[in-house]
Amino acid sequence: MTLPPGPITWIRVEKPFFDLVGVVLSSFKLAGLVAVLALALGSLLGFALIVRHRRSGHGATPLRLGPEGGGDPLV
Repeated sequence: MTLPPGPITWIRVEKPFFDLVGVVLSSFKLAGLVAVLALALGSLLGFALIVRHRRSGHGATPLRLGPEGGGDPLV
Protein backbone atom coordinates (compact mmCIF):
# COMPACT_ATOMS: atom_id res chain seq x y z
CA MET A 1 0.00 0.00 0.00
CA THR A 2 1.42 3.37 -1.01
CA LEU A 3 0.94 6.50 0.98
CA PRO A 4 -0.41 9.64 -0.72
CA PRO A 5 2.03 12.53 -1.12
CA GLY A 6 2.24 15.12 1.64
CA PRO A 7 0.01 18.19 1.79
CA ILE A 8 0.33 20.74 -0.99
CA THR A 9 1.35 24.11 0.41
CA TRP A 10 1.61 26.14 -2.79
CA ILE A 11 0.71 25.96 -6.47
CA ARG A 12 2.72 27.61 -9.22
CA VAL A 13 0.66 30.16 -11.22
CA GLU A 14 1.62 32.59 -13.95
CA LYS A 15 2.32 36.16 -12.99
CA PRO A 16 -0.80 38.28 -13.61
CA PHE A 17 -0.56 41.34 -15.82
CA PHE A 18 -2.75 44.43 -16.21
CA ASP A 19 -4.19 44.92 -19.69
CA LEU A 20 -4.60 48.71 -19.84
CA VAL A 21 -5.49 48.73 -23.55
CA GLY A 22 -8.23 46.18 -22.97
CA VAL A 23 -9.66 48.20 -20.09
CA VAL A 24 -9.69 51.42 -22.13
CA LEU A 25 -11.25 49.76 -25.19
CA SER A 26 -13.96 48.08 -23.15
CA SER A 27 -14.70 51.43 -21.45
CA PHE A 28 -15.11 53.09 -24.85
CA LYS A 29 -17.41 50.28 -25.98
CA LEU A 30 -19.55 50.69 -22.87
CA ALA A 31 -19.68 54.48 -23.25
CA GLY A 32 -20.64 54.13 -26.92
CA LEU A 33 -23.38 51.67 -26.07
CA VAL A 34 -24.80 54.01 -23.42
CA ALA A 35 -24.66 56.97 -25.85
CA VAL A 36 -26.47 55.04 -28.60
CA LEU A 37 -29.08 53.83 -26.12
CA ALA A 38 -29.66 57.37 -24.82
CA LEU A 39 -29.98 58.72 -28.38
CA ALA A 40 -32.48 56.02 -29.31
CA LEU A 41 -34.60 56.49 -26.18
CA GLY A 42 -34.51 60.28 -26.53
CA SER A 43 -35.58 60.07 -30.17
CA LEU A 44 -38.44 57.73 -29.33
CA LEU A 45 -39.61 59.93 -26.46
CA GLY A 46 -39.43 63.08 -28.59
CA PHE A 47 -41.30 61.42 -31.43
CA ALA A 48 -43.98 60.18 -29.01
CA LEU A 49 -44.41 63.66 -27.53
CA ILE A 50 -44.74 65.26 -30.97
CA VAL A 51 -47.32 62.69 -32.07
CA ARG A 52 -49.27 63.06 -28.82
CA HIS A 53 -49.29 66.84 -29.12
CA ARG A 54 -50.49 66.74 -32.73
CA ARG A 55 -53.26 64.25 -31.92
CA SER A 56 -54.54 66.26 -28.95
CA GLY A 57 -56.04 68.89 -31.29
CA HIS A 58 -54.02 71.89 -30.15
CA GLY A 59 -52.70 72.45 -33.64
CA ALA A 60 -49.87 74.83 -34.31
CA THR A 61 -49.15 77.39 -31.62
CA PRO A 62 -48.62 80.86 -33.13
CA LEU A 63 -45.28 82.51 -32.52
CA ARG A 64 -45.94 85.77 -30.67
CA LEU A 65 -43.10 88.24 -30.82
CA GLY A 66 -42.92 91.82 -29.69
CA PRO A 67 -43.96 93.61 -26.50
CA GLU A 68 -47.72 93.43 -27.19
CA GLY A 69 -47.61 89.76 -28.17
CA GLY A 70 -48.47 90.16 -31.83
CA GLY A 71 -47.66 91.98 -35.00
CA ASP A 72 -45.17 91.35 -37.74
CA PRO A 73 -42.00 89.71 -36.34
CA LEU A 74 -39.88 91.19 -39.14
CA VAL A 75 -40.64 94.82 -38.22
